[in-house]
Amino acid sequence: MLLDVAFGSTPGLTPLPDTADPTGRWLRAVALGGQGRYAQARAVLEDIQRTPGIDRALASSAASTRASLLRQLGRHAVAAGHDGAALALVGTGDPGGLRWHEARCDALTGLAADALGCGRLALGERLLQRCAGYLADVGDEGALWRQHVRLDWVSAEIALASGDFVTATRHTDAAVARSADSPSVRHRIKSALLSAAAATGLATPDRAIETAEGVLAESGTHGLLPLRWAAAMLLDGVRPDPAVRVVRDECAAEIARRGGRFAN
Repeated sequence: MLLDVAFGSTPGLTPLPDTADPTGRWLRAVALGGQGRYAQARAVLEDIQRTPGIDRALASSAASTRASLLRQLGRHAVAAGHDGAALALVGTGDPGGLRWHEARCDALTGLAADALGCGRLALGERLLQRCAGYLADVGDEGALWRQHVRLDWVSAEIALASGDFVTATRHTDAAVARSADSPSVRHRIKSALLSAAAATGLATPDRAIETAEGVLAESGTHGLLPLRWAAAMLLDGVRPDPAVRVVRDECAAEIARRGGRFAN
């Protein structure tokens, strides 16, 4: 059940079942983060990281997830410390199995997103190249679908930051296609959000608005508060609208109640 909430068809399920299994607890934290329940997610992740003798790949994933929560709130520099710790846990040599590849790629894409948020685009691109190399070594795209989608996401974000809407669109199209074949509703919605962002480079805003409005509705239906907030932010930026600003502000207030502290 927790796998289906974290990376499947029921991302908004609440209350979530508890579990003593370390991997299950990590999935619970991922699910909580997707719902914007930041304080609860942090507590679970901190508990995982304090567990004696925990598998290093799982500890790495927990650190990457903590970094992801921080990035959502604009705290990229702090997130980089957690992503760096995540990469250190799984090293740069031969991985200990598929989970090590997953954790390593998550750490690298996380570090690339952190670099982007700190204005270091060239560093971000180098980190993405390393991640792409590891994914090519594995070869089985289906086994690492989530890592491929994340690579497309951050590649698109760096292209957008560079003003390269053509490259951004190529990566968002790839993310949309890959996530469409995945079990994850959350990944499909976030891919659509980035597609809307890339569409802001078109001559007219129609596609960006239509796509972002779809994200706003779907993220609300599925209880994905951070994505709903981000969609409202994008919509108001493309076409200022008092009604959308109300949604944006309501989402921000609820995120704060759930323990999300935005960077000033």
